[in-house]
Amino acid sequence: MAPMKISDAKGLWQPAGVYCNTATYGLPPQPAWDALQSALDDWHSGRTSWEHWGQATEDSRAVFARLVGVDVDRVAVGSTVSELIGSVVTALPDGARVIVPDVEFTSTLFPLLIQRRLDVRTVPTAQLVDAIDDDVDAVAFSAVQMSTGEVADLDAIVAAATASGALTICDATQGLGWLPLDAGRFDALACTAYKWLMSPRGTAFVTVSDRVLDGAVPHSAGWYAGEDVHASYFGPPLRLASAARRLDVSPAWFSWVGTLPALELIEQIGIEQIHAHDLALANRFRAGVGMEPADSAIVTADLPGADERLTRAGIVAAVRGGRLRTSWHVYNDERDVDRVLEIVSG
Repeated sequence: MAPMKISDAKGLWQPAGVYCNTATYGLPPQPAWDALQSALDDWHSGRTSWEHWGQATEDSRAVFARLVGVDVDRVAVGSTVSELIGSVVTALPDGARVIVPDVEFTSTLFPLLIQRRLDVRTVPTAQLVDAIDDDVDAVAFSAVQMSTGEVADLDAIVAAATASGALTICDATQGLGWLPLDAGRFDALACTAYKWLMSPRGTAFVTVSDRVLDGAVPHSAGWYAGEDVHASYFGPPLRLASAARRLDVSPAWFSWVGTLPALELIEQIGIEQIHAHDLALANRFRAGVGMEPADSAIVTADLPGADERLTRAGIVAAVRGGRLRTSWHVYNDERDVDRVLEIVSG
């Protein structure tokens, strides 16, 4: 597959106006949209069986593995981050102490808090690394925080966790797609695909290390978690896959059909190119509102009334924690940034 420049890919999206809200949901590229519509039409008409829809799940798993630099046998699939994290945390022993940022998104936090057997403690983000000591069994965190856009100090977190022996559980949802990530650095890396991976809602991934896989209970196991899925439709004995697929949840076919072309396009463009593009736009916006450059494609700014002005202008952004949140991705360009600046400065 030949590499693609972002400028050549720009025509694959057709936003109705300026859309700078990828941190809420991403826009599908045309190949993903077309594949999804074709599958829905086939479903509506009853023209086909399901097996090729299922193959889109396996092909997506393979592309995701390449994007995050791990072997495909390390990747499990599901529909949401929370269900996949829910499986991962079963690998923790009773009484395990888990450190989590106090602003952590609840899809990571709640699967921990619901486990009354765990000692879950929240700390300010700035104190996370210092809190990882020899008494900590695991640290769970987002690579990029959804509420602020803050990028975690991954090197420092991994170093501290390695020194203490703590498991690392990383939610990469707000990073993967623009932020280069090596999933092999973490015991578990989970990601839903409907934001920066520009896929339909309903597809998610988790990568797992041996110590997670060896201890995790596949509590949502069904036929798709079987060693041979087509020989796992009915009856005992329990015959789960030996690899990470044992944590799989039965796939939502149509969402996976739309996910595969989106992932393939990201792979073709390359996350490094997207990273440079997205940061350049985010920092152009920061400069326009008097902020210093930063390392995130998500920008939160204290701009009272800006959201209402943007909405009236047909521009889609978000408000989180009382601050305007813009998020800049591959389908945005400098004209989008300048139009948003024009409105928020008015």
